[in-house]
Amino acid sequence: MTTIDYSVWDHIEVSDDEDDTHPNIDTPSLFRWRHQARVERMEAFMKKGEELEKSLAESRRRLAEAQRRVRELGSPSAPEAKGDLAKAQEEEKKLKKEERSWEKKLEEHRSEEKKMPWNVDTLSKEGFSKSVVNVKPEKTEETEEEKEEKHKTFVEKYEKQIKHFGMLRRWDDSQKYLSDNPDLVCEETANYLVIMCIDLEVEEKHALMEQVAHQTIVMQFILELAKSLKVDPRGCFRQFFAKIKTADQQYQDAFNDELESFKERVRGRAKIRIEKAMKEYEEEERQKRLGPGGLDPVEVYESLPEEMQKCFDEKDIQMLQDAISKMDPTEAKLHMKRCIESGLWVPNARADEEGDKEKEEGDEPQYEELKKEDQ
Repeated sequence: MTTIDYSVWDHIEVSDDEDDTHPNIDTPSLFRWRHQARVERMEAFMKKGEELEKSLAESRRRLAEAQRRVRELGSPSAPEAKGDLAKAQEEEKKLKKEERSWEKKLEEHRSEEKKMPWNVDTLSKEGFSKSVVNVKPEKTEETEEEKEEKHKTFVEKYEKQIKHFGMLRRWDDSQKYLSDNPDLVCEETANYLVIMCIDLEVEEKHALMEQVAHQTIVMQFILELAKSLKVDPRGCFRQFFAKIKTADQQYQDAFNDELESFKERVRGRAKIRIEKAMKEYEEEERQKRLGPGGLDPVEVYESLPEEMQKCFDEKDIQMLQDAISKMDPTEAKLHMKRCIESGLWVPNARADEEGDKEKEEGDEPQYEELKKEDQ
């Protein structure tokens, strides 16, 4: 025979009107006071749980921002970027520890809630209430090629709209434009705006860069909010604007701090890109200058003794011959060999001008003459 376990009823708080009271006590008032005190305790307990959940969500948002900064700083190899990367990684480690702390506190709170005795306010629940949450489904990790192709396709379709959004400033204008173009609320828009900021800084359009940077952080805050709520970003961007327009000083400061940090990162990236472009340009010019022997005439000229440099400055052959005659023959021969290989000195130039058909034979006596004078 099956027995019924009645132990579950041991934790029920009896109704306020079941106690016997003294005839001189106003029983209805006593019951109201008891009920009110219990309701206030329950509300305080529920409020504490909401605050813990809010703190955990904020902690996760800040952790996500720190992880994004670590990813951004992980690509450049400049020494100053390595220092920023170490700081970002340290901040990420600290925020992970903070997140675990909030999770532990919330778990303890829920455990305490389960141990609370039932009462008339918690025994009955709505039988036909239904809540539908637009939860973003878990997706498999995309490959780099898929991400690149997705970004390229998106930009080709929405580039004009993204640029327009980047030039907005007022909260209401941004919210209305995203309401009219909800497809812009995504990671691809944020990525394009980041690249746009770096391009503007490289072009020295600093004011425009700062304008687009503001909209970049707006989009990134919306994406972080969606991530913390686990919903589609298109379904929560209105919540961000409602919050930022009535935000307390702490939230506003967090937004402004992230904006300033982002602008500094953009300036750093632009500087690295400019330096790289300058190096490529200098190498290109150097390759164009290389002589027949593969030497750079500028480098060879700077390595010559001062007397020989003056000869080339004056374009005086006799002065060059005199300078060589005073030098050590081995050293003079080395310098002249480097001059020829860099194109700084062309032995057969005069023969070409005179139309000598035997150029190679004409070159040799001219060089032999210099060698004899050196000796």
